[in-house]
Amino acid sequence: MGLKKLGMGLSLSAAIIMSATGAFADTKVLKFAHDNKTDPFENPAHACTAVFANIVEADTNGSVKVEVFPSNQLGSAAEHVQFLQDNVIQATLTSTGALSSYYPRIDVLNLAFAFDHNAATYDVFDGPFGSALAADIEATIPNTKVLGFPDTGGFFAVTNSKRPIKTLADFEGVRVRTMTLPSHQKIIQALGGEAYPLSWGEVYSGLQTGVIDGQMNPVPIIAFANFAEVQQYMTLTNHLFSPYTFMISDSFWNSLTPSEQRVVNYAAKSCVTASRGISRIIEASDRGLAGLMDKIEVTALTAEDRQAFKDAAQPAVVAHVEEALGAEGVALLDQFRAAVETANGATYLKN
Repeated sequence: MGLKKLGMGLSLSAAIIMSATGAFADTKVLKFAHDNKTDPFENPAHACTAVFANIVEADTNGSVKVEVFPSNQLGSAAEHVQFLQDNVIQATLTSTGALSSYYPRIDVLNLAFAFDHNAATYDVFDGPFGSALAADIEATIPNTKVLGFPDTGGFFAVTNSKRPIKTLADFEGVRVRTMTLPSHQKIIQALGGEAYPLSWGEVYSGLQTGVIDGQMNPVPIIAFANFAEVQQYMTLTNHLFSPYTFMISDSFWNSLTPSEQRVVNYAAKSCVTASRGISRIIEASDRGLAGLMDKIEVTALTAEDRQAFKDAAQPAVVAHVEEALGAEGVALLDQFRAAVETANGATYLKN
């Protein structure tokens, strides 16, 4: 009897081990890389990935496991795009700057002073233009599927250590860090400043040592990067809105069951919503503009000065698109401008 019970026990243990091993083998692991810090209350990127991971793992009952790698743990943002194509990672949030070397037409989004308010950006990227942009990216970059366009922190502001920038004349001689995007450089040059492309990891030290006088980024990024420690002035130019592109490996997507795909798609939409919500919260809290105003001199442009900035910068971006991105770039820019015009004119408060 003892030997029989022992045999039954061993058989049961073996069955449990085999069952657990099989479950582990069936688990699909999604490695998700981004280039920001790990606090979901501090930056939109990690808020987005945290929400996504939680929903995917819970709603698939663990059949899809999400491993998030923030702070460029798996290479630079640009490298993430290549890793995605190679299926080394299965998802990433990519800035327009990192995406541009793989998909140059992303530069059309940098039409300066295009949007009048945040709500317009949601309409544009959640609507037909966003769908068309996603399809074009997928057709251009192998093994990619676009699941949305999360918020990087909202509209761009400009900081510097030389002087308050209130008019075009104030930009004269100010060396401003930009991404490697040609459109960003054209904008700063058109406004009268000196464009200085520099990698993200070098921006703080560049400001600290005087290699650059200023930089441009959304308010939440300016706050969590501690730029107020090395900058004296900030102007709320609101001249750019530059979303992340949420991309997943197409081969990984195709490995999912229809049920898992529905969960991942829903989780991605929730990720976009979370990035927008935390961006607005940071902007309105001590972690954002309210906190920065105690550390740095803040200037808001008058309507007249903003129009002057727009009149100087927009033609430079349009000329760049026409010269560098060809007929396809011009067509995409025309789609973008039409979508923005509609969104800017929409009535959000209806009786």
